[in-house]
Amino acid sequence: MTVALTARPAADGLLLRPFEDADAPALIEIYRDETLRRFTRIPVDDAGQAARWLDVQHRGWSEGSRYSFAVLDAKTGHLVANVVLKRGARGGEAAEVGYWTAAAARGRGVAPRAVEALTAWAFAAFADEGLARIDLLHQVDNAASCRVAEKSGYAFRELLTALPPEFPLDGHRHSRNRAE
Repeated sequence: MTVALTARPAADGLLLRPFEDADAPALIEIYRDETLRRFTRIPVDDAGQAARWLDVQHRGWSEGSRYSFAVLDAKTGHLVANVVLKRGARGGEAAEVGYWTAAAARGRGVAPRAVEALTAWAFAAFADEGLARIDLLHQVDNAASCRVAEKSGYAFRELLTALPPEFPLDGHRHSRNRAE
């Protein structure tokens, strides 16, 4: 079963929708932020890289493995964040949530609201497929992501060992179960 593109998470003051090709200029601008670049793996420096990044998001939707949402400020319509559910194997009990927040939107509660909205949406959308747990992973040096996890109801579960070069530092695994 593939979730319809019309199904959208809901968050106070935010609009969540699948990414569109027209988001490329905003992505390029947002990815100029060094903090964002430090914690993301795919660079977006120009139109070509933005197109490749967007293609990953579009393919994820069509394959049913990655549901990425552009998070827009409801008042301005500006792109302020990204939130994504990574399913991996269809019908699996676990998935992973990922996100980033544009520098100008940090400190306004955007990430916790977007993560909470995606979490509620995912548990509802994939209940029949057995989704029971969503993990939130981050490096130990990303204190902001630890706060987002806590504010979004994701409990700390374990310390993860570094896996260089992709994950050079140890990490945290926070989780939320559908029953919680």
